[in-house]
Amino acid sequence: MYYEKLKNRTEAGQLLAKKLLQYQDSDSVVLAIPRGGVPVGYEIAKELHLPLDIIFSKKIGHPNNKEFAIGAVALDSVIVDENTGVSADYIQKEVLSIQQNIRKKYKLYKGNKEPLDLKNKNVILVDDGIATGNTLLVCLDIVRKKNPAKIIIAIPVLPFDTLSVFKKNTDELIYLIAAHHFSGISSFYNQFEPVEDEEAIQMLNYKQPHK
Repeated sequence: MYYEKLKNRTEAGQLLAKKLLQYQDSDSVVLAIPRGGVPVGYEIAKELHLPLDIIFSKKIGHPNNKEFAIGAVALDSVIVDENTGVSADYIQKEVLSIQQNIRKKYKLYKGNKEPLDLKNKNVILVDDGIATGNTLLVCLDIVRKKNPAKIIIAIPVLPFDTLSVFKKNTDELIYLIAAHHFSGISSFYNQFEPVEDEEAIQMLNYKQPHK
């Protein structure tokens, strides 16, 4: 089935869930990238009776060019490129600062709940779309360090020329639209309003199955 446009994130999640039925009631976790990925992940988790969690990550920028990533930080994981030529002191300060911000954001979303254990589980990593793919690649690295059984990317829309990158970097890639002419994620949705923190938090608090 080929889709040209999606109604909204809810429909995107429901359509992806149909492609993920083999994971229904399995030892799997849906991991959404806030904020836009949460409504998509919520529909998948609900349809497949799976627990839902979030993953926050942020790149470590080079001191001379903050846009150039020399590593990435998540709540409890750090990845640093080798041979960056950057001092360990700078990296340590950046990691502490970024983790503090991530901790605040995670506490806002999840209170005092610990992140779900991903070891030996199928992890379905979800966002509302891929533009450059950098955020998702960072999240993939972070998740891989947790020793899951399998990583599945479930994404509504991505540029056609990124397919090979993500097929190579994950165990399974599930998508709805791979666009040859990509003009931004929002152009593939009829409704693409910003997701507010409160809305995402409410979805994360749905009655989840215990695994």
